[in-house]
Amino acid sequence: MAYIEGHARDQALMLTAGNVSDVKSAPALLERAGRMLYLLADKGYDADRLLRLARDAGAVPVIPGRRNPKRAIRYDKNRYAGRHLIENAFCRLKDFRRVATGYDKLAANFLCGVALATAVAFWL
Repeated sequence: MAYIEGHARDQALMLTAGNVSDVKSAPALLERAGRMLYLLADKGYDADRLLRLARDAGAVPVIPGRRNPKRAIRYDKNRYAGRHLIENAFCRLKDFRRVATGYDKLAANFLCGVALATAVAFWL
C-alpha cells in the first residue's frame, strides 16, 4: 500500500502464507513497488536489513523504533501520522466480503479477489 498525494493506493500486491512475517516478505514487495520517496511502516518493520534496503533504494524510512531499541531511531512524526490512511485502505478492502472472510481455497483466486476489490475501491 502506498501513500500518494493524500491517498493510500495499492502499488503492488503480494500474497504470502499466513505464517510468514511481514518483515521477511517486505524486501520482495519493495522490489515490486518500484521507486518511492518514503517508506511508511509500523514498529514491526523495524529491522536493520529493511531500513538499509529502503535507504539503498533512495527511500527515507519512516518507521518508529521498538520500545527497547539498542539505539534511538529518529523518524518524521508528522509524516508518520499519515500512515492511518494506509490502515483505512485495508479497512476499505475488508468491506468486500470475499476479501474479509477468505472464502477462496486457492491463493490465486484470493489474490484475484483482492485485486478486483482494490480496483473497485480505489481506482474506479
